[in-house]
Amino acid sequence: MIRHLLSAADLDAATATFVLDTAREMDAAMSNREVKKLPTLRGRTVVNLFYEDSTRTRISFEAAAKRLSADVINFSAKGSSVSKGESLKDTALTLQAMGADAVVVRHPASGAPHRLAHWVNGSVLNAGDGTHEHPTQALLDAYTMRARLGRLAGLNVAIVGDVLHSRVARSNVLLLHTLGAKVTLVAPPTLLPVGVGAWPAETSYHLDAVLPDADVVMMLRVQRERMDQAYFPSAREYSRRYGLDAARMRRLPDHAIVMHPGPMNRGMEITPEVADSPRSTIVEQVANGVSVRMAVLYLLLGGKS
Repeated sequence: MIRHLLSAADLDAATATFVLDTAREMDAAMSNREVKKLPTLRGRTVVNLFYEDSTRTRISFEAAAKRLSADVINFSAKGSSVSKGESLKDTALTLQAMGADAVVVRHPASGAPHRLAHWVNGSVLNAGDGTHEHPTQALLDAYTMRARLGRLAGLNVAIVGDVLHSRVARSNVLLLHTLGAKVTLVAPPTLLPVGVGAWPAETSYHLDAVLPDADVVMMLRVQRERMDQAYFPSAREYSRRYGLDAARMRRLPDHAIVMHPGPMNRGMEITPEVADSPRSTIVEQVANGVSVRMAVLYLLLGGKS
């Protein structure tokens, strides 16, 4: 097993499949227990080091570590020495001195987890770095697709929206390609990154043309907080061309599912009736995130002495 999980590219098909299979075993083991806890990581210390706000990812990692009986330290940049100017390296050295076995880090700077991995002896898990990557989100998305559709190889997956600012999109493209799915990125030209032609995915500007062949439609949040200029004429125009509503959902094959990494802009990239429909896996994705992150922590830390 790898020492760190910094990028979806760190996982080959065999390793990624092993993580997904382990997550399924974790899920089954927990469902059969009255007390939702395993002793696997007793005595290990997991630090959640979050420099950006998070709800789903931070709580999911915390729940995963606690269900494996690890000791968990939650670190928020707000109210810490970071607000006094402490560098990431000095914070890392502090965590190292405290004996952290794993550091789960979310940081606004792309590449920060890679730097952190040079400064600590424990495992580093990337929980989102800037607009770069979010590998455990890609794993939980793949887990959800496989649970709903029974396979990953050969699936047609449309990832729709703000690809430019989405670390989820990049990690999903890499992982799904590794696992044999075909990915199409759908967005206005202004929301596709430079160099996207080198990604292992196709691109389209026309959502309606992609929907009839899609097994999975993953809607991305429009990240206005990362936008310093106008990338589309208006929210209404964006929703008209790239939003998923009931009429567009009817263009999908009967078996197709709808995904969203959250948080959602309801009414912009996805309407409430679609988000809350039986085809939606949004709540399942959150639940599956705990099992997948348990599997990752177990595989990175479980075999260490």
